[in-house]
Amino acid sequence: MSATASSLVPVILCGGTGTRLWPLSRASYPKQYWPLAGSGADTLLQQTQQRLEGLPGLAPSLVICNEDHRFIVAEQMRQLGASPAAILLEPVGRNTAPAVAVAALQATAAGHDPLLLVLAADHVIRDASQFRAAVEVGIPAAQAGQLVTFGIVPTAAETGYGYIEAAQPLNAGPTAPVPIHRFVEKPDRATAEQFLSTGRFTWNSGMFLFKASAILAELERLAPEVVSACRSALEHDSSDLDFLRLEREAFAGCPNIALDVAVMEKTDRGAVLPLDAGWSDVGSWSALWETSDRDADGNVLRGRVISQASRNCYLRSEHRLVVGLGVEDLVVVETDDVVLVAHRDKAQEIKAVVQTLEAAGARESKAHRRIYRPWGSYDGVTEGDRWQVKKIVVNPGASLSLQMHHHRAEHWIVVAGTAVVEKNGVEELVGENQSTYIPLGCRHRLSNPGKIPVEMIEVQSGPYLGEDDIVRFEDRYGRSDAKPQAIPVA
Repeated sequence: MSATASSLVPVILCGGTGTRLWPLSRASYPKQYWPLAGSGADTLLQQTQQRLEGLPGLAPSLVICNEDHRFIVAEQMRQLGASPAAILLEPVGRNTAPAVAVAALQATAAGHDPLLLVLAADHVIRDASQFRAAVEVGIPAAQAGQLVTFGIVPTAAETGYGYIEAAQPLNAGPTAPVPIHRFVEKPDRATAEQFLSTGRFTWNSGMFLFKASAILAELERLAPEVVSACRSALEHDSSDLDFLRLEREAFAGCPNIALDVAVMEKTDRGAVLPLDAGWSDVGSWSALWETSDRDADGNVLRGRVISQASRNCYLRSEHRLVVGLGVEDLVVVETDDVVLVAHRDKAQEIKAVVQTLEAAGARESKAHRRIYRPWGSYDGVTEGDRWQVKKIVVNPGASLSLQMHHHRAEHWIVVAGTAVVEKNGVEELVGENQSTYIPLGCRHRLSNPGKIPVEMIEVQSGPYLGEDDIVRFEDRYGRSDAKPQAIPVA
């Protein structure tokens, strides 16, 4: 279904790195791409798409993400059977106002003026039916030109959220959006308690509903430099497989500004609609514990976990067995390269730990041991002086680029599946328990022609083993124009 003037186009924003959910959420694979809410395997992005089903006039989504995450987004949408209208790639992050401007310009490019439902990909909403009901309540106001934002009905005097004050009390549960009086930044506890006593305040969720033309008009009036930069980035965009790549220079010149600051705090067309649907922005491990289903002892257990005589803990294993014995109020998260142990009350302070790691140049601050690529993934198993071992997984039908290395040779041992290996223009089949050797300077490529993943152990040796020692000659994923960086010689 394509967008029309009566369509409802979801705009799913996939920005953000979720630092406070480190070590699971990192820049290379942020929280929106992990299964965090509930006990199922669906990620936060997939849940965001799924809860839309049943909305009237629903059109394919516009998804906006960092270009480094494009294949993660495409694969997770494919797993749902969802076909976005476009996956727009941001070369750099510029906050929500530019992202919404790009979406509105794209949605109106064919001359239509649909409603845009702007959602973050990393929120938890436990009651999807209540969420859809609220959207339907907001549609008439949005069709009439109002800029509707969804205000979360507060459950406590929370100091970690911004607040929205309505022009009238909301206790009665209005059946239509109410004009906004003001936005308030994160208050102290006493102020937050006073807010709750008035019945006028909701938490600022960052979710919106408006006509594409209405938000564009207000952006043109209140933040014209944002629209100008975004229009230029779209006019000079380029298609990349299933993606729409925004022009880097134009988009990088766009102001870095939130939609709240650029428009909603200044417009006279803003309205707030209360939403009580079990919402959370999953801003910390303690917040995730609070929104998750817990056992009789108050524990949230995920993965290979055993808990005995433990209470009120969040225990999560991605790989190895985690045992909680006689502990209370802890967050324990195990990943392939990090184990986090923190008191739940200290979970908000993880961001400072990540900043310390970044300052030290630690790889763990930004990336997992397993790195995802458009063709599959690789996992650093072990390394030594002038050598390292990786496990490589190549998806069915996928192919690495035709490439060569200046400073390393490689031994490949296939342990599952059958690979086609090209070396200096000559192809050979390498099956399970067979191996091949890639000399330094050899032009080579590995492809998976089969229906099951190829799993391979790669042993690299040489004076320099960095990932930037790759010269690409052909690449089906749009990376062939990448210029190799200067490579240090050991």
